[in-house]
Amino acid sequence: MLLSELAEKELIQVKDGARYGKLANTELLFDPATGKIEGFEVSLKTASFFQANKANKKKEFISWKEIILIGKDRILFNETDSFNDDSGYS
Repeated sequence: MLLSELAEKELIQVKDGARYGKLANTELLFDPATGKIEGFEVSLKTASFFQANKANKKKEFISWKEIILIGKDRILFNETDSFNDDSGYS
């Protein structure tokens, strides 16, 4: 499968059916030493205009290990981890 084909797939959390948009709208995180994909960073949608400040913007991390199924149109995954944009993911 080509990366361009993966990019058009929609990310859906199995637990509650939440939609996280298309994979193309995420940041790919990988281990530079091995080249293995660690996961994807997704910006949270905020309901408030005042929370849209980029310094306080929250993000979620979808670990590659949490992916259950890569289907024709969707990628299903279990859990995400939340973190603040300024702290980074660890």
